[in-house]
Amino acid sequence: MIKEKQRSLRKQMAPFEKSTTKNSILQIGNTILPFFLLWILAYQSLSISYVLTVILSVIAAGFLVRVFIIFHDCCHYSFFKNRKANDILGTITGILTLFPYRQWQHDHSVHHATSSNLDKRGTGDIWMLTVDEYLEADRWTKMKYRLYRNPFVMFVLGPIYKFLIENRFNRKGARKKERINTYVTNVAIVGLVVLLSFTLGWQSFLLIQGTIFMVSGAAGIWLFYVQHTFEDSYFEEDENWEYVRAAVEGSSFYKLPKALQWFTGNIGYHHVHHLSPRIPNYKLEQAHENTPPLQNVPTVTLATSIESIKFHLWDETEKKFIGFKELKAKKASKARVSPEL
Repeated sequence: MIKEKQRSLRKQMAPFEKSTTKNSILQIGNTILPFFLLWILAYQSLSISYVLTVILSVIAAGFLVRVFIIFHDCCHYSFFKNRKANDILGTITGILTLFPYRQWQHDHSVHHATSSNLDKRGTGDIWMLTVDEYLEADRWTKMKYRLYRNPFVMFVLGPIYKFLIENRFNRKGARKKERINTYVTNVAIVGLVVLLSFTLGWQSFLLIQGTIFMVSGAAGIWLFYVQHTFEDSYFEEDENWEYVRAAVEGSSFYKLPKALQWFTGNIGYHHVHHLSPRIPNYKLEQAHENTPPLQNVPTVTLATSIESIKFHLWDETEKKFIGFKELKAKKASKARVSPEL
């Protein structure tokens, strides 16, 4: 009965899985073009006020997040019906967002196939340890994990490492097309940086693009983090893991104010996206609203999402995330009980 309900839920996604060329072109027009316009305005504003430049750059960062959602859809071949069109636009938007298209496409596909599977972690996801794994780890691993989970490291230093270092190298075993795409992306990025630094001045370029990069990078990592890190999420070992449950219960519905929902390309409907990656971003809300079983999925708001920062470890016994403080309290409680036993 449960399997039938899961198959039925996936079938209900079918009507929303076809992209609409008109909507896709409209989204390019209201996303990529404003991004370039804001970049130009930010440069022009340097002669007026640095504060204005930063403000315009922050707004441009919001549009770059939206550019990334287009890139993300192209990776799933959901933005256009034509695969070649997705590949071309995906490569271009990958250059703008500093992501090699085919490399990220591979890692993200693995993420979708293994999300919430405790036995298949490590590709395209955030490093997460269970309570037992953490307790059994050596001191060096514990220190690295605590450092990794520090908000400053994850959301400030994280984008610098992820986008400027990690993304620049091909993964082991990458196929020829993927390797070439990474090289092309890297050359294009270096070319743009050199060109703009020489024509506009490296200080001006660094102020504008640096602000855009840091804001959009932190926002991107935050979105990915909060969509899979919430208290009563879903994680199971491989033998008990179910794709539909992982999608609906292991991916949050991040209910954002309309303006932020627009800038983030509806990616807050992450449960719908994981249930059916072929649904283009502009149909995610429609799919959610027209599918009754999805009305009771885990919902995270802008206010409650802040709590996710304190979630560090997955407790397999209680089936929920806990923080380091809770772990310390649990260990102290066990220590008090042990002598009496």
